[in-house]
Amino acid sequence: MNTSAKQIVIAAALIIVASAVASAQDFKKSYELPADAKISVSNVSGSISIAGYDGSAVVVTAYREGRDAARVTIEDRSTAGEVDVQVKYPERCECDASVRFEVQVPRSTAYRLTSNTVSGNMEISDVTGRFAVNSVSGNVRVGQVTGSVSGNTVSGTVEVAVAQLEGAENMEFNSVSGDVVLRLPSSIDARVDFSTLSGEIESEFPIQKHDKKRGPGQSASGQLGSGTRTLHANSVSGDIRLLRN
Repeated sequence: MNTSAKQIVIAAALIIVASAVASAQDFKKSYELPADAKISVSNVSGSISIAGYDGSAVVVTAYREGRDAARVTIEDRSTAGEVDVQVKYPERCECDASVRFEVQVPRSTAYRLTSNTVSGNMEISDVTGRFAVNSVSGNVRVGQVTGSVSGNTVSGTVEVAVAQLEGAENMEFNSVSGDVVLRLPSSIDARVDFSTLSGEIESEFPIQKHDKKRGPGQSASGQLGSGTRTLHANSVSGDIRLLRN
């Protein structure tokens, strides 16, 4: 390879590296928040992953992807005591663009966390607090959290595992087209209200199941422990399973 060819190869490699670095730096910011602060991350097209770690700050990283990625804006509306990060697309934009969020949260600090995406999967693991997680088209998966959770999706599965329940907040889970799978501690205190239109209900806890008088589907109800909260789950086309974690 002659000198000119080597220079071209090196230049091309540098462009690739620079592009990768630019992509990694679409958005990254750290926030020092007190306990019980509110964290809100909203997406349009793309996944959101939230995981606990050993640090002291909330770290939000976003990666824009697709041919029209540069047309998408990541807006930071946060204040001194609250995180609020959103994605904005141009009006009437048929964009080939999505945003992938990765959020790190101190695992031992309880926060109020709201996370929404229109088209994409939601994943939360190893965090503490109160969580409301929603996707229109995608799966919602919450693993081994401490606190209370609510999760909804129109097209996808809701799968939740709670290591330890805290507080007395009601919990609600809904899927129009998909299963709802809940793994909860044996010591749960809750008034249970489940319903399916086209599916079955399975429970490892002592609740009463009923076949609907008209049409397919089942319902279930009962009180577990002292019933300090309401546990509601509904699936139009899918099963509901309540399992011991």
